[in-house]
Amino acid sequence: MKLRTRLCIAFCILIFIPLLLTGMAAFGVYRTQSYAFEQAKDVLVDIGFSVLLILIFTAALMTVWIYRAIIDPIRKLEKAAQEIRDGNLDFEIEVKGNDEISELCQSFEQMREQLKQSSEERVLNEKENRELISNISHDLKTPITAIKGYVEGIMDGVADTPEKMEKYVRTIYNKTNEMDLLINELTIYSKIDTNRIPYNFSKINVAEYFEDCVEEIGMDLDSKGIGLSYINYAEDDIVVIMDPEQIRRVIHNIISNSVKYLDKQNGFINIRVRDVGDFVQFEFEDNGRGIAAKDLPYIFERFYRAEKSRNSATGGSGIGLSIVKKIIEDHGGKIWATSKESSGTTMYFVIRKYQEVPNEQNIDH
Repeated sequence: MKLRTRLCIAFCILIFIPLLLTGMAAFGVYRTQSYAFEQAKDVLVDIGFSVLLILIFTAALMTVWIYRAIIDPIRKLEKAAQEIRDGNLDFEIEVKGNDEISELCQSFEQMREQLKQSSEERVLNEKENRELISNISHDLKTPITAIKGYVEGIMDGVADTPEKMEKYVRTIYNKTNEMDLLINELTIYSKIDTNRIPYNFSKINVAEYFEDCVEEIGMDLDSKGIGLSYINYAEDDIVVIMDPEQIRRVIHNIISNSVKYLDKQNGFINIRVRDVGDFVQFEFEDNGRGIAAKDLPYIFERFYRAEKSRNSATGGSGIGLSIVKKIIEDHGGKIWATSKESSGTTMYFVIRKYQEVPNEQNIDH
């Protein structure tokens, strides 16, 4: 019952009961006019005393009724406020009724739930940020240590032949590239959380774009002794709307992830492009160690690592595939993977084709 209704009922009772009793008293006096004055006086005293008792009893009942309707919820709110003040959000405010104070309790309970959710998200974000810093610190330390060692070798004259000098410089160059990749991932990650990834969308011919990418990737894989094949099953004139730089980042992250877990002597990566109706599908197959079925649904989540060991061979920030997923979804596409342990993994993503909208003026009616 609404508080306003309670007050109206209490007001009416406190008004009409005295009126009713007064009327009864007047009727009693009227009836006693034929009696002696003393007898009428006694009757009036008795009626007045009875009216007073009834008024006191009624007022007490109304006070208790309204008091309980107001005080009990307020005490709940007071206790809840103390819990929140002490940092405890694991409780629940029981809400009964539909009056104004019950609505206030309900709003307070919703606020508590939102505070709890925000607190849990903050704790999770802090944990993820600590993990990210730990991962980045570990993975930066490895190339920095290598660079330091090779530079000291050059300074000490260990690289005393042109061949050794070239090897040392090449290694330093590769290690700085690893550091640059990690820093780029960290930069993109910070932009993901604020939805500020810079996109420059344009119409891109799929065949031409991927031929350039494969040529660039092939040179890098060849230097690592990894085989590469590329097959385009789609038409040469298919066009998509995408950001070429960000999709290149996607491709490089997928390839880097595959290379990281190639555990066979004759490693290979197959890249395929297919026309699947309204979309173009891109496939990246490797013959690496594969991903366990229990891990496969989570590989695109931030900081998830199917490979728990931390070493130079399987390092990484743990955010590469989450960046890939974000970029593909921002292009209106979808990404997924299939894998079999000890056999390899295939990554897939699709991007919608660009289709010219016909000019209505050129349509014959």
